[in-house]
Amino acid sequence: MLTFPNAKINLGLNIVAKRPDGYHDIETVFYPIPLCDALEIVPARTAPTFTQTGILVDGDPANNLVMRACNLLKADFDLPELDIYLQKNIPFGAGLGGGSADAAFMLKLLNDYAQLGLTASQLEDYARLLGADCPFFIQNKPVFAEGIGDVFSPVTVSLKGYYLWLIKPNIHVSTRDAYAEVKPHRPEVGIQEIIKTPVEAWRGRLVNDFEESVGAKFPEIRAIRQFLYAHGALYAAMSGSGSAVFGIFAEDPRATPACGAQRNIPSQLNTPCSFIFGL
Repeated sequence: MLTFPNAKINLGLNIVAKRPDGYHDIETVFYPIPLCDALEIVPARTAPTFTQTGILVDGDPANNLVMRACNLLKADFDLPELDIYLQKNIPFGAGLGGGSADAAFMLKLLNDYAQLGLTASQLEDYARLLGADCPFFIQNKPVFAEGIGDVFSPVTVSLKGYYLWLIKPNIHVSTRDAYAEVKPHRPEVGIQEIIKTPVEAWRGRLVNDFEESVGAKFPEIRAIRQFLYAHGALYAAMSGSGSAVFGIFAEDPRATPACGAQRNIPSQLNTPCSFIFGL
């Protein structure tokens, strides 16, 4: 069986409180985007294996979130032995939730493959054990997220018909370090209210609280956002704790002569990965 875990972006991100357990309460809108990994499971021919291709992920493969998701269900269910293949296309250390998506999609894939009969709510409970972003990818639709990012409520935002230009510089942002530099506060106007307004009205109002401190440490991130605005973005922001930056466009940037799409990204912006797609 084959599935395609997709990335997400954050539309706004407010860090509203420091929790007694050391984590932070946030408010954000998670929005799925069509930048995908590929995840496949097949019956094991001999001993079970895990094969990862594409973007190199450092660390012990046994600690990969895909394997952790598999082992989590194995502890409760009699699963068959499998060969697992992951093609990694979503950059990591980017605020795009690629690892979390892989884990959540693995849970869903195993649920279907082994006919476990788990509900979406039960899958979300398993996903919470793997990471704060993981439960979002179970239902994989736009939501307003609170708590540590795992308490969801419906949101009626749609970017259908817009284009997204996503730029990932050669920068890895530590989520722990990013949180250490911010001062929690609750904004005067919440994300749920701002998100109801047209995309053109988001600039300067829909903010990511990480951008100030991360942008101060990595000026390339600020420069990329300004680059996107200079080339016609209606709204541009960093996703999550970074380092990926996205711009929302009314028209396909690849069709704009002044933009020249990806080839015109200045080299001093740290040789980024660049993706453009319709939403």
